[in-house]
Amino acid sequence: MRRARTLAVGWAVLCPALLLGQPTAPTDKARPVQPAPLDMEQLEKRLLAVGRLIEQSSASRQIEASGDAGALERRAKARDSYRQALAARDAGDSARAAQLTAQASTLMFQAARLAAPGLVTEGNWRADFDARLESVKALLAAQQRISAEKPNTPGALETGRGIEKLIEEARGLATAQQQGQADAVLHQAYLVAKVAVSSMRGGDTLVRSLNFATPEEEYRYELDRNDTHLMLVKVLTAEKSKMTGMDALLKGLVDKAAELRRQAEQEATGGKHALAVERMEGSTRELVRAIRSLGIFIPG
Repeated sequence: MRRARTLAVGWAVLCPALLLGQPTAPTDKARPVQPAPLDMEQLEKRLLAVGRLIEQSSASRQIEASGDAGALERRAKARDSYRQALAARDAGDSARAAQLTAQASTLMFQAARLAAPGLVTEGNWRADFDARLESVKALLAAQQRISAEKPNTPGALETGRGIEKLIEEARGLATAQQQGQADAVLHQAYLVAKVAVSSMRGGDTLVRSLNFATPEEEYRYELDRNDTHLMLVKVLTAEKSKMTGMDALLKGLVDKAAELRRQAEQEATGGKHALAVERMEGSTRELVRAIRSLGIFIPG
């Protein structure tokens, strides 16, 4: 079966003072942070950003690779604070959720400093931002190239223009030293571009393909695609203005995608990876429909 290769996402901004807008100095013991009052839209954005910082950033990988007991302990505490923040959010306590989110970010900053002292500097942030910007531009170039090869793909040009707009917005924010916002916008551009390229390349013989050695390997590829689509849905819903909850159509699509993914994971656990691939592909198709309902056309 033919599948396109994917690019890896860059690491998120580390400094909680920049991410959460709080003046923070690293200490040996995390101190409670009292953030300014947040509306729910701001809180959801910060929760998404800190969640990526803890689980998906290069800082997190650096902490794992370092083997430093103190760094690993602080990341474990960051995870615990983040879980408590989600619980507080779900319970309607936005003030406590914001405090715990800031605490989780502070703990990750301390862990990163222990794992790699001097890592979090302005110069390093800008170098990382520029590297991730180049990755997004490369994905955009791929999207534009495939659009030229498949000129009848509905919405492809509009998607490309949307990615360009997000790139310019991220660059402007970076120039203005609004690092947290620049990272968030660039991450959205990355997700839109990656999802668009992945969907447009599906089954296409014009592009380089990846031959899977086993059904399990293909399942893991589809799991990664599903993760990317799901993350984009979360980013788009968090940024949707005046949104207090999902509308019925969107919720139905997301719920169906979640159920198909649950079935896929269950089949994979039982060793039925070929069937798991079909289920996961079905889940991703539902997420594509959800993304379209949020105003971004994604082929597939």
